[in-house]
Amino acid sequence: GYHADKWKKLLIPNSLPIKTYFDTSDQDPFCMYNYLLDITTWNKGIRRGFIKVKITDYAGNTVESEFNSEASTFQQYKRVKILTGFHQDIEKIAKISLTFSTKTLIGPKHKLRILQMKLKSLNNPER
Repeated sequence: GYHADKWKKLLIPNSLPIKTYFDTSDQDPFCMYNYLLDITTWNKGIRRGFIKVKITDYAGNTVESEFNSEASTFQQYKRVKILTGFHQDIEKIAKISLTFSTKTLIGPKHKLRILQMKLKSLNNPER
């Protein structure tokens, strides 16, 4: 993980109050690699559910995010931003896969039609 003292020089110079969140996981090295997933859908009806993201590099290494604890609401042509975390970092992404789930066992299966999607690393914003 990260040592808190390495963040000190970034946080102290700011005179304004700051909220800082340090995400940790239950797997070694205990840090999370956060990404912002920005999705625009084109379904005519409203969809409510959970997104799981899987990213793969050019060597075939794959890492999968956890389901978010809160469901997102997807409406036609509305952007939805989802914070998603991974236990490992993948530097050069070759493939992104999304799984949409309503987490219900009964009822109709719904698809989420995606018009546009952006995935941005929050740990390494230059990527």
